[in-house]
Amino acid sequence: MGSAFSQPSPQGQPPKQEVTWHPLDLEEHPIDAAPRIKVIVVGAGIAGINAAILLPVKVPGIDLVIYERESDIGGVWHQCTYPGVRCDVPSHVYQSTFSPSRDWSEHYAAGAEIKSYWHQVATKYDAWKYMRCNHEVQSSEWNEEKAKWLVTVRHGTTTTVDEADCVIMATGIFSHPALPKYPGMEDYEGHLCHSSRWDSGFDPARKNIAVIGNGSSGLQLLPQLQKVAARIDHYARSPTWVGGSFGPKVNANENAVLEDLRSTFDDAETYLSYRKGLESPSFSGFGAITKGGAKSKENRDRFHEDMKARLGGSTDLLKAIEPDFSPSCRRLTPGPGYLEALTQPNVEYITTSIERFTRTGARTIDGKERDVDAIICCTGSEKSFTPPFPVIRRGLGLSSAWKPGGSIGFPNTYMGVAAPGFPNLFFVNGPTAAAATGTLPFATENQITLIARIVRKIQSQGIRTIAPTLQATEDFRAYCEAYFPTTVMSENCSSWFNGGVKGGRVIASWPGSGLHANVVRREPRWEDWEYTYRSSSGNRFAYFGNGWTQNDVEINREEGQRDEEKPPVDLTPYLQLDSVTGQVDLKGYHETWYNV
Repeated sequence: MGSAFSQPSPQGQPPKQEVTWHPLDLEEHPIDAAPRIKVIVVGAGIAGINAAILLPVKVPGIDLVIYERESDIGGVWHQCTYPGVRCDVPSHVYQSTFSPSRDWSEHYAAGAEIKSYWHQVATKYDAWKYMRCNHEVQSSEWNEEKAKWLVTVRHGTTTTVDEADCVIMATGIFSHPALPKYPGMEDYEGHLCHSSRWDSGFDPARKNIAVIGNGSSGLQLLPQLQKVAARIDHYARSPTWVGGSFGPKVNANENAVLEDLRSTFDDAETYLSYRKGLESPSFSGFGAITKGGAKSKENRDRFHEDMKARLGGSTDLLKAIEPDFSPSCRRLTPGPGYLEALTQPNVEYITTSIERFTRTGARTIDGKERDVDAIICCTGSEKSFTPPFPVIRRGLGLSSAWKPGGSIGFPNTYMGVAAPGFPNLFFVNGPTAAAATGTLPFATENQITLIARIVRKIQSQGIRTIAPTLQATEDFRAYCEAYFPTTVMSENCSSWFNGGVKGGRVIASWPGSGLHANVVRREPRWEDWEYTYRSSSGNRFAYFGNGWTQNDVEINREEGQRDEEKPPVDLTPYLQLDSVTGQVDLKGYHETWYNV
């Protein structure tokens, strides 16, 4: 038996840590006198507009600029003007959570009204002063010596380089249209365009038109063209589920919001109840994502019966259109009027693959040629979720590394918000960000709020660089790889969820529900990040400054040195009237960042 005074075994000792002594000279400033911080946001769609509104109030001292390559803000709602373009989510849901409109003219708003709404929101919050339209970012490269992003921007014939402490990528999911790559496209002599680059001067009346693709734009555009065209050749390479509406069940003739309903919205509580009733179901359908689940089977049966009824009993069409994969493997698209249009005599539904374009039309692999006056490609957007321009650090470019066949091969992000090895770079609605349930505006606001907290930490705590660790990123990826096989998104379909690869890696979706993503984003995991510091000493507490706060400085000024126009300094902001009346809510008590 050993002595009571014997030394503990090596196995019982805590592991030794390497410690570096970081002596420093005190920095002569109050702890809360944070330097200004320059942030560049790329893209002025819904994400960019929200960034222009939320970042300035959440990051005091920000110098913000938002570069937008198009001539106006609005993102996809500025770019897409094809006949029938509208949101398939209810108008009263597809809007800001903090600045809702009660005046939507339709239950499912057309693109022009959505763009007008976001213009109004931008004006209300004075967001235009941060916007730089017709400014296309060409590249962004990290400068190690300066610890800044050097962002090359083209404006007309002028190219400049702007510097930023942080860059936020808000370039959107659907902002880079992808034309198909068929032989002979350059030989075709008719009208050729992508649906998201619609030519307003093109008149489809009495023309023979080929519509390629049955994604959301194809489902919306085809019924409009069918009404006026002489003939429609609809090329659909993949079957798809065409579900019902995501909100109020209305047809094209019932889409208007009637005055009897709209007048009730004058009462704020009535409107809030109405919106909650519309928005809550967008979070409640998560059970349908589970592979082999009861809700998924219910959806399959319900969609089958609905499609059958809308096709007027055409079993041949139903057999051609109905997929063998589960609903929600691809994003569901209601497509009002689409199935009905397919039954019309001037529409041919073609599943045979196109072999090549000809001078006058298209030839399929069975040798059949069909001459048309116009070919409209509803073929979606670039699906790899790579940055649309070079983003480079130490010779590694994310645009090439993330592409299939690149050195990484897929967009490897930390929780959809950042990438290891690329400091001070953040993403909104990028890879692994969009949850299968919930709403885009709510998710966008939450992502920007999370990024605001990170930027505020950089600014206020003397941080030079911040990036997620590779280990944290790999652990997140391992969670994704374990989660997605349990969902219908892993089935054998091609979608933007999986980069257009049937049964491929899911790269677009958050690994969980919309509520799940909200919980995760509310509390940053600071232990998952690695830091360097602005102080030459490398001491993490150099930002403590000289031990004073700005209020300490102000209250200790000599008489005559104080700015009498400023309100008196409140040294006890934590003392509120609610505490005296007994109505204080303790859940958030002493947790606000802006009132200390």
